[in-house]
Amino acid sequence: MRLILASSSPRRRDLLARIGVTPDAITSPAIDESPHPRELPRVYALRLAQEKAQAVARADGDVVIAGDTTIALGRRILPPAETEDVQRDLLRLLSGRRHHCLSAVCVIAADGRARTRLADTIVAFKSLSDAEIEAYIASGEGLGKAGGYAIQGRAEAFVRFLSGTHSGVVGLPLFETRALLVSAGYPLG
Repeated sequence: MRLILASSSPRRRDLLARIGVTPDAITSPAIDESPHPRELPRVYALRLAQEKAQAVARADGDVVIAGDTTIALGRRILPPAETEDVQRDLLRLLSGRRHHCLSAVCVIAADGRARTRLADTIVAFKSLSDAEIEAYIASGEGLGKAGGYAIQGRAEAFVRFLSGTHSGVVGLPLFETRALLVSAGYPLG
């Protein structure tokens, strides 16, 4: 039984290693990650995880795992920080506020059955000064990331409250991931 990780994220590979899982293959799925009109953040995150898992080639007997991390402010899905200007806007928006980090995972079992789970973590940032925002942007750490930050790095110092799963904010909720792999019959130690 081979395990295919449908993600090019080194963070997801590292998180899997924490639960003793090493993918046999890593494939980056090519899907359109645009939200559908009026799509709610929870539905969006679950849909993307499932679409990513289904987008990679798998042989009979292979198990596929994919994830998606979405940052939501109320019903608003925040984009990844593709530029420094977008990152600046995102950090200003999150400054002093609570937001939801929705981390969805999808496992396609060897029999082809897809199962998904979602971890909802509430993260509250302290109020950020313009200098803190600029210093963080200059570090280059949050560029390309959901919500414009990486909690596993310098941005962790901005978090005044977290309720949920830290690993989910990093990119893969380990409790949910392990449960899905076990239900798919994947051997875990």
